[in-house]
Amino acid sequence: MDYSSSLSLIAPEIVLTLTGLAMLLLAAWVGDKLSSIISICCAVALGGAFAIVAPSVCAGASGPDTLAFGGLFRADAFAGLAKLMIYAASGAALIVAPRFFGKIGAMRAEYAILILFATLGMSIMVSANDLLTLYMGLELNSLSAYVLAAFLRDDERSVEAGLKYFVLGALASGILLFGMSLIYGFAGTTNFAGIAVAVSGDLGTGMLFGLIFVLAGLAFKISAAPFHMWTPDVYEGAPTPVTMFFASAPKVAAVALLARIALEAFGTQLDAWRQVVIAAALLSIVIGALGAIGQANLKRLLAYSSINNIGFILIGLAAGTAAGASGMMVYLAIYVVMTIGSFVAVLLLRDADGNQLEGVSDLAGLSTTRPAIAWSLMALMFSLAGIPPLFGFWGKFVVFQAAVEADLLALAAIGIAASVISAFYYIKIVKVMFFDDPIDTVKGEGDTAHWALLLICAVIVSPLGYLLIGWLGGLADMAAASLALPA
Repeated sequence: MDYSSSLSLIAPEIVLTLTGLAMLLLAAWVGDKLSSIISICCAVALGGAFAIVAPSVCAGASGPDTLAFGGLFRADAFAGLAKLMIYAASGAALIVAPRFFGKIGAMRAEYAILILFATLGMSIMVSANDLLTLYMGLELNSLSAYVLAAFLRDDERSVEAGLKYFVLGALASGILLFGMSLIYGFAGTTNFAGIAVAVSGDLGTGMLFGLIFVLAGLAFKISAAPFHMWTPDVYEGAPTPVTMFFASAPKVAAVALLARIALEAFGTQLDAWRQVVIAAALLSIVIGALGAIGQANLKRLLAYSSINNIGFILIGLAAGTAAGASGMMVYLAIYVVMTIGSFVAVLLLRDADGNQLEGVSDLAGLSTTRPAIAWSLMALMFSLAGIPPLFGFWGKFVVFQAAVEADLLALAAIGIAASVISAFYYIKIVKVMFFDDPIDTVKGEGDTAHWALLLICAVIVSPLGYLLIGWLGGLADMAAASLALPA
């Protein structure tokens, strides 16, 4: 084993680890007095990790040279592209936090450190090439996330969100671990390549049960139906910057991990898991669309929106092809931008006393009182609905195209029909902003960072985003090509 090459492959994780430990020691020494400095250092570490990963993604890194520590870790272009999304989403969560927590006197140094360690866990997840690495990254992310959900210790909603997330998350981790033990028992190895060899012939009943348990555990992590029940309550109760983080970065990590297990470890047994993924996709699309219709709270509505969007992402995975994996990564990238923009818009909704406004009714007449927020949010909502010519349409188009090419015509047709249903609640928000009588409750001013993030996201999802098609599509194609798909 060449440790020097292995260490170079895990350089981003080393940067995050050393920075996280250093900031943890600093926070223990000085308390919250330097919380802003600690946040900046964590953001710089994320930027450094981003800069380290980017060249390998652009080069389409693949093959044996991307393996580290005897095959436990894989730093290929697929993992790299997922990491770029994760680092960007985590950076956004750091940028929006100081003003939100500062308003209520709850800005503590631990926030940035927890974000950094959660990001480290996700970075390990997407590069996992072994069940042991998978679980280590997953738990590092999960344990940090449980604390983040309950970060506002004096807020009953936040504490309740943290408790629900912890209890149900522990159950999901147990289900996942049980499935992993079955796979190891019947395959005789925890390495994905070894598992692929073990299942290349007949997939036994025990191995099938193990696969189903693993899929169920990961479905919880991505809020896929029917394992979505925790999502609306946790998203509503958690602090809004934390909710934005939950709705973006962990979704990318868990979807990428799910794709690696399904396409690499069990790629030869496509028929064994495809029906499960299709069922989860359709349930997520329908439940997400119908559940959002009656929501009066914006964060709960966006929670159901994330469930709905995960369904469309799973359509790309169900295709079981390189084109499907590429479409899935394109959709994920666009989804992250749309999600960050939507939650930043929510963060900008404050009354004259600086209190957070979360009701759909608070948006009434927003186009008159705060036109910049209204127009940006309209672009984001229409993009989430997949209405052309906004960029979200292309995300849906590429996953449906992959499904059609894989002869999943019924799945594509149902998905397209369900898109019409999901468009209802997005259009409802636009209707409230532009056609209801103004109530002028939104008075608070956002800081420059919030406005910059909102406008960047709004521009990306606008028709100008199509200028990125060649670049983003090329990166996604190289990422999909780096996967060890069966011939």
